[in-house]
Amino acid sequence: MDWDINTKEKFNLFTSKIPVFHRHITEEAVVKMAEENARKRNSARVEEEDVIAAFFLGVPSPFYSMMVRLLEQTGFDYKKYGFPKS
Repeated sequence: MDWDINTKEKFNLFTSKIPVFHRHITEEAVVKMAEENARKRNSARVEEEDVIAAFFLGVPSPFYSMMVRLLEQTGFDYKKYGFPKS
């Protein structure tokens, strides 16, 4: 599936900041979920909101604070999409 170029660049930067031993599993899980989110929107392209939703729905709670910090550092505006959800 195609990705928005800016979203893909931010995602690559995000994953480059994850500890090496978690990087591959994070990439696989988030890519799969983000593409599924795009399909649910009937979109042929993964957008920022798809990636953000995948992170918030798929990242285990022990890594939550690190995820939020990395999202902010890499330019993902998760608040624009209503995250974190209550």
